[in-house]
Amino acid sequence: MTKALEGVRVLDMTHVQSGPSATQLLAWLGADVVKLEAPSGDITRKQLRDLPDVDSLYFTMLNCNKRSITLNTKSERGKEILTELIRRSDVMVENFGPGAVDRMGFTWERIQEINPRIVYASIKGFGDGPYTNFKAYEVVAQAMGGSMSTTGFEDGPPLATGAQIGDSGTGVHAVAGILAALFQRENTGRGQRVNVAMQHAVLNLCRVKLRDQQRLAHGALAEYPNAQDTAGADEVPRSGNASGGGQPGWAVKCAPGGPNDYVYVIVQPVGWKPLSALIGRPELAEDPEWASPESRLPKLGKMFQLIEEWSATLPKWEVLEQLNAHNIPCGPILSTKEIVEDESLAANEMVVRVDHPERGTFTTVGSPLKLSDSPVEIRTSPLLGEHNAEVYVGELGLGDEELLLLKTNGVI
Repeated sequence: MTKALEGVRVLDMTHVQSGPSATQLLAWLGADVVKLEAPSGDITRKQLRDLPDVDSLYFTMLNCNKRSITLNTKSERGKEILTELIRRSDVMVENFGPGAVDRMGFTWERIQEINPRIVYASIKGFGDGPYTNFKAYEVVAQAMGGSMSTTGFEDGPPLATGAQIGDSGTGVHAVAGILAALFQRENTGRGQRVNVAMQHAVLNLCRVKLRDQQRLAHGALAEYPNAQDTAGADEVPRSGNASGGGQPGWAVKCAPGGPNDYVYVIVQPVGWKPLSALIGRPELAEDPEWASPESRLPKLGKMFQLIEEWSATLPKWEVLEQLNAHNIPCGPILSTKEIVEDESLAANEMVVRVDHPERGTFTTVGSPLKLSDSPVEIRTSPLLGEHNAEVYVGELGLGDEELLLLKTNGVI
């Protein structure tokens, strides 16, 4: 069976996480992703190692389904080879610091001369302006994109989220831009430039908080459990585990009280009657002080306290079962251990086991994109320079002797 992006060649000049997460998605969709690394390799091959002298899980989990070649792009012969690689590619992706590729001699204008059909995607920390040259990291992007100021509890410091919304979140945005540019190329015959900034991607994911920033001009945010803190406020406060939507939600404790013994519960208007019965307070369904969503809004803290007095006596899976029996929206807080061991995630190929030639078998995340005509088989990440001969000799037509000379001279 053919794949969605079969025949699309991607020159992957990315490293660390934001870029590799994007190119891995393209590889899962069937593109031929050739990861171009310096002879020393992507820095994450050696970062956070759990086994000596073996590619780290950091690297392997972001670079599945790719091929690896090495090239010193600072050498003259390296620049000539890079020119040929650009000529033969449909997409080029990089996430170097601002201006780094230009300084190699490959400006967008030069790349267009080499290959007018190429889609050239760049991931940067920030857009043009005062932040352009700031060094960008995951949590820096969270800090400057609106996430950290609105995450945590009102009496605590701003907090980072465990989700990699700055790095992998930006990678997903980059893939959307690349696919759109490839589609437009079908009509125009031309490639184009795709730019995505980490700060911008995080901001896009925080749009509900900008919604609430504007709502503040017209009064308190009643759906927030700390609504009193929002009256007259000029910025959106941290609101703990509030749902951020029109229906109030909270994480309530369950037995036996471990760090992840919680269930997240959302209280819809239709769910209040069965929920009040479940928690042993059926009279609240008819009490004018509790019966309507409007009457409950000023006392959300008390409402979830009552729910927690019930949930804290039961294991989270029993709480989940009882809530779902009444069609009350809820979900258990799953630890990383529970996720790795979740049979349904394995059955859906979202937690997969992959064989690596040096580390053995490792567990990684599967493709969340499920296409009926383009199934994904997760293949192991490549060893450093594993495909040098395949690409340079088999595809670019270099001789075996030249390949050996390039290695001797430090070009590959």
